[in-house]
Amino acid sequence: MSRCWVGVSGWRYPRWRGDFYPTGLRQRDELTYTSERMPSVEINGSFYSLQRPTSYASWAAATPADFVFAVKGGRFITHLKQLHDVDAPLANFFASGVLALGRKLGPVLWQLPARMPLSPERLDRFFTLLPRTHAEAAALAAQHDGKLAEDRVLTDLAADVRPDTPIRHALEPRHPSFETAEARAILAEHGICMVVADSAGVWPTMPDATSNFRYVRLHGETELYASGYTDASLDRWAEQCRAWLADGHDTYVYFDNDAKGHAPFDAVRLLDRLR
Repeated sequence: MSRCWVGVSGWRYPRWRGDFYPTGLRQRDELTYTSERMPSVEINGSFYSLQRPTSYASWAAATPADFVFAVKGGRFITHLKQLHDVDAPLANFFASGVLALGRKLGPVLWQLPARMPLSPERLDRFFTLLPRTHAEAAALAAQHDGKLAEDRVLTDLAADVRPDTPIRHALEPRHPSFETAEARAILAEHGICMVVADSAGVWPTMPDATSNFRYVRLHGETELYASGYTDASLDRWAEQCRAWLADGHDTYVYFDNDAKGHAPFDAVRLLDRLR
């Protein structure tokens, strides 16, 4: 059966302490507290720098058995290299500990910068490089270069996954050139999910489906990263999620309107509607 995972983009925000997080909650317990209230989170620290295998393992250990992590791909790949000549960086990313999540590994999110227009050839090559199973991710990780210290490398499969366990990928482009039939066709050919991004009108939403699952990022209804979502808006998103589920599509929804602390509360409100 199809499932819907709703969560937040990141969980370590000082603004949430004494608000979403009770006063006195230890920082190391914040992920566990979050996982008791929603079934998924998006790891966004992996966007800013390579994380450690021990970090991924500790996050997996701190959450329930059926919890799911989406993992945001590194900005070195998407923003600095803009998907060009990324064989080694991609291997380093998957060698940095992602495999430690095991069966809790959900989609890998690749967010492109708004300045990056569509390049069909570059996009096609990048998609071809992406691992589609845990075994492929392990094989890619084994190709890491010397920039990773040996104590920061993990190339083994987790004990709780089969080698052929799938890995899903989602792309969040922000340039208008991706809002075209050509871009959608490339993503569909490779089975890459086009992210439905709500960004207070700053970037295109791109709602057309390109894969067999759905991935939504809610950045703020009226103010980017800052504003919350109204009851009416959450009602509409809940209705859309139910429609996707009825069509057999797994659905992932992450609130990124975290600047003023709305994200976790909005996630819980959407979950209440879906229940």
